[in-house]
Amino acid sequence: MFRFPRQTAGKPSRAVFVALALLLAGVAVGAARAETVQSTPAFASDRISVEVIGSGPDVILIPGYASSREVWRAEGQRLAATHRVHLIQLAGFAGEPWSHGNGPFLQPALDELARYVREGGLDQPGVIGHSMGGLCALMLAQQHPDLIGRVMSVDSLPFFSALYGPTATPETARPFAERAAGMMLTSDPEAFRAGQALGAPGLSRDPATQAAMVDWAVASDRQALATAILEVMTTDARPLLAAMTTPVWAVYAADDDGGAPSVMADAMWTREYAGLAGVRLIRVDGSRHFIMADQPARFAEIVDTFLAQ
Repeated sequence: MFRFPRQTAGKPSRAVFVALALLLAGVAVGAARAETVQSTPAFASDRISVEVIGSGPDVILIPGYASSREVWRAEGQRLAATHRVHLIQLAGFAGEPWSHGNGPFLQPALDELARYVREGGLDQPGVIGHSMGGLCALMLAQQHPDLIGRVMSVDSLPFFSALYGPTATPETARPFAERAAGMMLTSDPEAFRAGQALGAPGLSRDPATQAAMVDWAVASDRQALATAILEVMTTDARPLLAAMTTPVWAVYAADDDGGAPSVMADAMWTREYAGLAGVRLIRVDGSRHFIMADQPARFAEIVDTFLAQ
């Protein structure tokens, strides 16, 4: 999250637009692994790949926009001692092949996630998603409540363009979403990398994480990035919150020293999840967007409690 400057005439300033684009461009944490990660042998898809580690109750970890599954590596390895962990990688991000041109991104990925749960015989798995991955987890539970046991969204909103203000709608956000998508397609490689590097400190407090996330963004397919950001910025999952029966925890970051001020973060998450009865809101202080990297011990405590419920 970011501290947003004032707006005029109901329209976000360029700084607000850049801040939102950078938030949605939350990219992966950690260095690339030397070995090639393959989909599980029993499941083949050109929308997602899955690496499975550990044994026990099932938990699915979904990365965010432009992110690799490596964003979950440390937490996944920790959980593997007691759980069967399914590390998702979305096609088009962080070097994962993209073969769908300018076709749709979100819904086909959700369809494949549901197919993976169903065909794999996963028993009411917990689903934890970061940023855009949190939106995917929420929508997956909305569309398939019979498949999902519980959801944790990590610094994720049911309508990301609410960052423009409480009156934002998918329609009013579309011009800015189209502009963001256009920037993804037209930025030259040097400018793109420089922009990612410029925004990285707003996403994580850790210098190593900041450096690593830039590489994952650069390795992503530009068309996939453009399609995904357009869809995320114009997707509003709030109307279906009231009908949800799946337990949802929303974990969000606050950092009064350069990140989202706690008062602003509290107001945003309380407002945007107001339609979801029983949602558990948990603020993690001293963290920016990548909570699992900035506050790993605190995040692990929250995950353990979430999965034990």
